[in-house]
Amino acid sequence: MEREDLLLIPGPTMIPPEVRAALAAPPIGHRSPQFADMIAEITKGLKKVFQTEGDAFVLTSSGTGGMEASLVNTLSPGDKVLVATTGVFGDRWVQMSEAFGLEVEKVRFEPGQAADPEKVESILKKSPGTKAVLLTQNETSTGITNPIQALAEVARRHGAAVIVDATSGLAAIDLKTDAWGLDVVVGGSQKAFMLPPGLAFLSVSERAWEMHRSAKLPRFYWDFSKMKASLEKGQTPFTPNVCLFSGLRASLRRILEEGLENVFRRHAKVAALARKRVKALGLELFADEAHASNTVTALKAPAGVDVSEMNRFIQDRYGILLAGGQGDLKGKIFRIAHLGCISERDIFAVSEALENYLAGNRG
Repeated sequence: MEREDLLLIPGPTMIPPEVRAALAAPPIGHRSPQFADMIAEITKGLKKVFQTEGDAFVLTSSGTGGMEASLVNTLSPGDKVLVATTGVFGDRWVQMSEAFGLEVEKVRFEPGQAADPEKVESILKKSPGTKAVLLTQNETSTGITNPIQALAEVARRHGAAVIVDATSGLAAIDLKTDAWGLDVVVGGSQKAFMLPPGLAFLSVSERAWEMHRSAKLPRFYWDFSKMKASLEKGQTPFTPNVCLFSGLRASLRRILEEGLENVFRRHAKVAALARKRVKALGLELFADEAHASNTVTALKAPAGVDVSEMNRFIQDRYGILLAGGQGDLKGKIFRIAHLGCISERDIFAVSEALENYLAGNRG
């Protein structure tokens, strides 16, 4: 039997026992009354997690599929969008928008720094007619959380819709879809929802529906209208991953039983412990601590340490999987994720493993 590693990476995350059991249940027909009951419960639960009274949909796709769906359902070729990017996943908004022929304005912030609402506003003032502002709630590549509420206020002042990639923050970090005026929010299964990869979640506001009615970007599989019409019949427009839906129902039950506010507090507490423990080892945070993520801690590579070799050693010796840097940060940082069902005990385990490695105890 293979050893099960402790996954302290920003996805996939650890899967709790009751969710595993649900994933292992026999599949059911996706046009059956049983599935209709399941998707009704899931939709109700997702709305609570999104903190919305609007529509919520589940797609059988990765979070990137949800990002694409948010664009093709609300925009038309040549529409102007502003992307506030703070890392790899902000850059994905740029790449995707350019691929669809949108007019893309980019505002880049230094890696490890959060997006500055004042700077975003200064650009919007010079770019009348911006149709949407594309944001990343939680940038796992650099370990920061962006001030979504303040950024959304700026966008709304200038008449722009707000589309948020919340894949690595939803159900871990507070995000008030309706209260903050967010038009489309994207989530993913393999993060704080404690599931394998393969599902994306979307919330859709009334304003997004208005945009949808005139949007001209091509869509078929991702069509919000198909999703809504199918959901009214207790179905999805195309064949869903019914086993993941079963796991999602179990995950939502766990999250809502704990209570959203308690889930947010737990993530904040575990993140604070992680930052405290690594700083005690003499490690330096990469992210601005004022905006440090509660789901992943990014750290500068210690002088003389090969991050890839260190991560391999810690996985082989201690069964703990850490993440390295992405893109330009490869070899310069490493990351400890703490989202989903990660506990304080897990943080003590990884900090002890790091302490032993840095002290040269590698025998």
